Amino acid sequence: MSATDIILKLSNIESYYGPIMAIRGISLEVPRGKIVTLLGANGAGKTTVLKTISGILDPQKGTIEFDGKPIQRVEADKIVRLGLSHVPEGREVFPFLTVRENLMMGAYPRKDRDGIAADLERVYDYFPRLRERINQPAGQLSGGEQQMLAIGRALMNRPTLLLLDEPSLGLSPILVKEIFGIIRRINQEQGTSILLVEQNAKVALETAHYGYVLEIGRVVMNDSCEKLMQSQDIQEFYLGAVDHGARGERRWKKKKTWR
Repeated sequence: MSATDIILKLSNIESYYGPIMAIRGISLEVPRGKIVTLLGANGAGKTTVLKTISGILDPQKGTIEFDGKPIQRVEADKIVRLGLSHVPEGREVFPFLTVRENLMMGAYPRKDRDGIAADLERVYDYFPRLRERINQPAGQLSGGEQQMLAIGRALMNRPTLLLLDEPSLGLSPILVKEIFGIIRRINQEQGTSILLVEQNAKVALETAHYGYVLEIGRVVMNDSCEKLMQSQDIQEFYLGAVDHGARGERRWKKKKTWR
């Protein structure tokens, strides 16, 4: 795959919270126009990877290339202007602003009024409930509606790469199905590349094209999602297909051969 086919490339990234190393030499790629997912238990470093990419955290080592440009240690607002949007875990909408005001906050780097108006209509097409609540304060929305608003706000930047952190968190199965259907539409209709962090491994692997498995800040496995779904270890540790025989007694941390 040529360099122009890769929209995001991380090479040997290390990030810290104070003296604690959170991610340990991670390397990964997101092909242009594809969905890539990061899987791993709580504390594996998935959210830290997204924060490091989007400039919330500065890596101590390694390089990050977005659309061919190095962005490690670039300020977060400048990274947004390059076309990268981050939907954080927990949604983080502006509770006292209306739905429309929240969406327009996502378009703050832009000056093209006609384009902004067109993208606003596109967001309402993806999320009709947001149109119904256009003048309602975001803090009064349900959890599912706030997740829709957070994604819609990110789309108003017209990103070429979208970072999604736990979009299914706290949602009912019906809403999870709806949200991920829209995520697939965004990728297919707009060609938006997506890096997805998701605890629901089944829905993540069904949605993404390629996946990386993280453990304690390291990549321990990566492959196409089709092959990951067929992996005994993925089935055992993430999809609930536990074999209580010899395989069931293995522990994830003992898989020293994965790279």
